[in-house]
Amino acid sequence: MDLKALYREVILDHYKAPRNTTPLVQPDRQADCRNPSCGDKIKLQLKFDNDRVSEVAMLGNGCAISQASASMMTEALKGKTFAEIDRVVEEFRAMIVNGSTEFDRQVLGDLVILEGVAKLHARVKCAMCGWSALDAALHGDGSDVNLDEDREMPASSRG
Repeated sequence: MDLKALYREVILDHYKAPRNTTPLVQPDRQADCRNPSCGDKIKLQLKFDNDRVSEVAMLGNGCAISQASASMMTEALKGKTFAEIDRVVEEFRAMIVNGSTEFDRQVLGDLVILEGVAKLHARVKCAMCGWSALDAALHGDGSDVNLDEDREMPASSRG
């Protein structure tokens, strides 16, 4: 199977059967992101055990890329600490937003399959919607993010 076919297969799989979509009871942190230009809406909920993600939920709807990216993100967050999450966000941002080829593939793991989105400029916001909700949940006040008004992408690691 070639890389493009694998990319399409993974996107469609996560779009048709998104992971971690059961709402959490009393999440420790949560935030919403909207991408009005594409109609994407994502609510991210997180629970922590000490400083590690113990549970994560992604609720929402939108295009295949936004839903697949958020679904894959929830899988990548499980068991990670704040510092580890910031590292994943930093590498994902470098890959998707900056179009860098100098990102840490080991840190990203399966998320590397989304590398081609960087070439689809109109879809970068879609891919980043869940990640923007993550940034707001972890580093902001948990308020809603509107990608057309507030900011385009999550900031890199804030230490």
